[in-house]
Amino acid sequence: MPSPNPDELPIQADCADLSGPSCVLIFNASDPSGIGGLAADITAMASVGAHALPVVTGAYARDTAQIFSHFALDEEAVDEQARAVLEDVEVAIIKVGFVGSAENLGRVASIASDYPDIPLVAYMPSLSWWDEDPIEQYLEAFKDLLLPQTTVLVGSHSTLWRWLLPDWSTENRPSARDIAKAAHDFGVPYTLVTGMQAADQSIENMLATPYEVLAKEKFTRLEAIFSGAGDTLSAALAALLANGGELPQAASEALCYLDRCLGNGFRPGMGHAIPDRLFWAQADPDHDISENPSDQPPATPSHEPTSKPRP
Repeated sequence: MPSPNPDELPIQADCADLSGPSCVLIFNASDPSGIGGLAADITAMASVGAHALPVVTGAYARDTAQIFSHFALDEEAVDEQARAVLEDVEVAIIKVGFVGSAENLGRVASIASDYPDIPLVAYMPSLSWWDEDPIEQYLEAFKDLLLPQTTVLVGSHSTLWRWLLPDWSTENRPSARDIAKAAHDFGVPYTLVTGMQAADQSIENMLATPYEVLAKEKFTRLEAIFSGAGDTLSAALAALLANGGELPQAASEALCYLDRCLGNGFRPGMGHAIPDRLFWAQADPDHDISENPSDQPPATPSHEPTSKPRP
């Protein structure tokens, strides 16, 4: 099968008739810590020049160190929020984060199927904080209902590997193309895989199809544990696409934006560091997270959004 031509990728949003910032419809949870969820989506999208249309799907109970619980909204409430704004506003891109239940995933997929011309960016976070049964139900619903509607799937290498290639048995880790092929089997044309360990101990991130790597960025590992990176990256990608960017370039720009956010990250509490999505607005551009006073020494670095198991 011939490889797709990046110059002809059918992902660029048509925004010519919009009189203001491009609009992105978001399905995600409220996060009171500001680490991820809608807080991450809104600030990242505003930072790269898009207008967020946030649909609340539920709420976390969490601090900067761990997620204690999540409370999902009823799917009817999610549906009414989204359809009200879709009937009023021209939406360029749909972005889906954590929506809290298999029922909500079904409703989001139904909404997306009613607007097939709107590209959909879906982010799969780590769900290690959750209980086994809801995790299994959520992942199966995501595969069966949302992936067929997804244009670009975003996730860390370890999360996507465990989810999409659970029976991987070779000694070598799956490549970005291997993961993209597994996603493609469920209908996803493009997959952005993050957090791959390179031989020089740096972090590689790749936008891939089953046939080729369309974009690739490598960054230095940072001496901190970050949460909220995945929502930040997927939100920035959605916003850049909404603004008319071509997919390979938008993926590279979103990854570079995330790297700057992490490089200027901060630790607002006693837990993990978070990306500074508005780093360009800070007075001190040379801010270093290591200068943030903390009783804890820097921990093992990770670019994957993390959370501890519930106590």
